[in-house]
Amino acid sequence: MDKERVTIAVDFSESDELTSIRQAVRSVCAAFGDEYWRSCDESHSFPWDFYHAMASAGWLGMAIPEEFGGGGAGITEASVLVEEVAASGAAMNGASALHVSIFGMNPVVKHGSEEMRRKYLPLVASGELHVAFGVTEPDAGTDTSAIKTRARREDDHYVVDGQKVWTTKAEQSDRVLLLCRTTPLEQCVRRTDGLTLLLADLKRPEVSITPIPKIARNAVGSCETRYDGLVVDVSDRVGEEGKGFSYLLDGLNPERILIASEALGIGRAALHRAVEYANARTVFGRPIGKNQGVSFPLAEAHMRLRASELSVREAAWRYDAGLPCGEQANAAKFLASDAAFFAADRAMQTLGGYSFAKEYDVGRYWAESRLMKIAPVPQEMVLNYVSEHVLGLPRSY
Repeated sequence: MDKERVTIAVDFSESDELTSIRQAVRSVCAAFGDEYWRSCDESHSFPWDFYHAMASAGWLGMAIPEEFGGGGAGITEASVLVEEVAASGAAMNGASALHVSIFGMNPVVKHGSEEMRRKYLPLVASGELHVAFGVTEPDAGTDTSAIKTRARREDDHYVVDGQKVWTTKAEQSDRVLLLCRTTPLEQCVRRTDGLTLLLADLKRPEVSITPIPKIARNAVGSCETRYDGLVVDVSDRVGEEGKGFSYLLDGLNPERILIASEALGIGRAALHRAVEYANARTVFGRPIGKNQGVSFPLAEAHMRLRASELSVREAAWRYDAGLPCGEQANAAKFLASDAAFFAADRAMQTLGGYSFAKEYDVGRYWAESRLMKIAPVPQEMVLNYVSEHVLGLPRSY
């Protein structure tokens, strides 16, 4: 008996809506050229003009539900936006300025009270309210369950004491989504129990903020933050006490997808610069792009970026469709970060000594793309996830 033939239709064409988003974002970014981003990075200045331009165009609230002043778009649309921002030459300095505003408030959207959502989300969507994310601690690293920042309940408020590191945009932010331990670890059944997420005020004398000197992405600061008796109203708690870790998990997959998209954009920017230089630079009477030692690595970089783009698109589609996407989101982050750094590294090799001249910008792309293999999750932790949750191998940590 003949087996029934099953035909699966796969459409790889981009929707008109996504194409329109790309064109509109490119239009805004066109006003902020390489000199602007170079200047912001060198002077460690937050790109306020760019931020306000994106806010005015309505892009900051694109993923916030319409009932709270946003555009109601999904992670697919948001991923295209940050990809185009990064690809414009803004790289991580541009994408990181917007990242938390675009999708970082997802825990509040999904688990915040009605009062909290109506109070804060419209302000985030308009660009008036800046929010940072406070999770990582000096002695915890990727072991989030080991954090020591403590929130003690007293009547209708919490009192927070502790320390966080690598809090992006803390200097500019009004509030921080702060993960705290509300139940001592030794009293918890599971290590991830007893963690609570608070939307705390950063503009308080009980909070000290110290920028961390970095080798890259200097237009958007990363800070050490200390909390010494900070009072946070219970009304500013996200969801239930003790369930903060599970709320964070809701944001991990979209975060990985957005980071992958930003990496993809940086890779595109680096490859564009390298191809442009390879066509223009003449050595021994011929453009260097005519040499296979130059052209082949750039061709490989292009293919790596295209392959990782497909991974990003699948992960975003699955998330927006409400399907499991842990494997796909992690794979997209891993592959896009790797492809972006490969492209940036080959761009450095193509430009040779000029790659170290700041005016060519590829050194900036190289350093920022290298960061994406480390943060917000290192490549090794992605491999841990796939080994355990996809292949069924024993947990290694």
